[in-house]
This record gives sequence, C-alpha cells and structure tokens, in this order.
Amino acid sequence: MQLRGAFDGVVAEGQTRSDRGGSSDIAAALATDLLREGARVTLAGRDIEKTAVAAKAIGDAVRPVALDLSDEGSIQAAADQVRAAGRLDHLVSVAAERASGPVVSVERRALLAAFDTKVLGPILLAKHFAPMIAEEGSVLFFSGLGAWRPSPGGVAMAATNGSVSALASALAVELAPTRVNAISPGVINTSAWNTAVPDKHELFQRVAAVTPVLELLPDGFSRARGAPGIPARAGGAVFSSIDSTAAPSGGSR
Repeated sequence: MQLRGAFDGVVAEGQTRSDRGGSSDIAAALATDLLREGARVTLAGRDIEKTAVAAKAIGDAVRPVALDLSDEGSIQAAADQVRAAGRLDHLVSVAAERASGPVVSVERRALLAAFDTKVLGPILLAKHFAPMIAEEGSVLFFSGLGAWRPSPGGVAMAATNGSVSALASALAVELAPTRVNAISPGVINTSAWNTAVPDKHELFQRVAAVTPVLELLPDGFSRARGAPGIPARAGGAVFSSIDSTAAPSGGSR
C-alpha cells in the first residue's frame, strides 16, 4: 500500500531498561518502510546511542531522538525536539515490555514496567505529542493478541494489551479529529523471543497450529496457513491504520 504525499512521522520504540529487542526490530522495519514511502521519519528510543546507530543503518534521513516511556521528562523533551524540527503527521508506538509468568510469582516491578511501556507511557505520548499533530494526522499503538487469546503466564500481557485498546477508543473521542487506533499484529518473530521463552520454535509451532492466516498468492488465490509474523510485514497494517482514507478512529484490530 502506498501513502499519499510526503509526511513526518515518529516511530517510538521508547523501550524501558529490560527491553529485549523485539520493539526495536519492528521499529526499524517500520521506519524503513515509511522512509521508502517518502516519509520524513524520527526514530525514538530510550538508548540514544543505539537509536542513532539504528537510524543511521536505515538511512541518513532518519532522525534519532531519545525517549523513555517511563520518564515523562524524557517524553516531553522528545516532543520538544520533534516540534522544533517541523510538523508531525503520524505517531506510532511499537513499544513492548513482557512481564510473563504465573500470576503467583509475578513481581510488582515487572508489572509496573509493563504498564509504563504499554499504558502510562502511551498516555503521556498523547499528552505531549497530540497537540502538534497535523490535520488528518493519527496516533497508532500496538496492542497484542494476548489481550484476546490469553494463555497461562500471560496475565500481565492480557491486561496491558487490553488497556491499549481501551486507551485508543478513549483517546479517539478526546483527540478528534486526530485519529487514534490500535492494532494487534499477533506473534511476530523478533529477536526478543530468543530469550523470552525456552524454545521459540516450539512456541511458533503452537502459534501456527491455532492461528489461520490468509496469504495472497501470485495467482490471486488465497490459502490458509499458520505462522508467526515477521517485522518486515508489519508495515501494511500500519499503513492502512494511518491512511485517512482507509481507517476510522477508535478501533482495535
């Protein structure tokens, strides 16, 4: 899908200190796609040195900005930098923080980090970035399949991802005409899974067995298959969500 005209967008990974790389993989792939579509992209992340290296690898036109979703001062400073650089059309937050494990052993610190990244941080992103978003602009958050298909050990993921969807609906009402949406891309094969679970391949096989996906083949037909997503394919869902001609506001999908 192609986007209409040039625009400025911020892709916020904004990870907290225990982030294990998944949101970085998705942010880099998305920034690459947006740059290819003619966007002027700002990549925001907590570790400015790593973010600058990632931005440089994507393209010289990508601007790195420091942003920590657990620190409102950092969020405000990032917004000030973006404002000083020019207009803003779209804000996309792909940040994730997994607080997984049985509820009887989950730690409060892990819960707070997860809510900082997926709920409180995005609220503060809206607080500081929404006032500068251009007409027909949008805000997009990443929710997750765990909200709709919870599994043992996934209480925190279900709670935070479900909160993201509720947040999108509430912000859509308050920030109109700015469109606010959330997407749930399912399980995406990122480097985060290398350490998040004992055997990521076994996890992906289980996901494949219960998750039908329609794939468009070269001959125009579709078939059902199950497989985890890959970061490079996240762009299509994002593009359809930020395109003012294709997406309503306040939705989760």
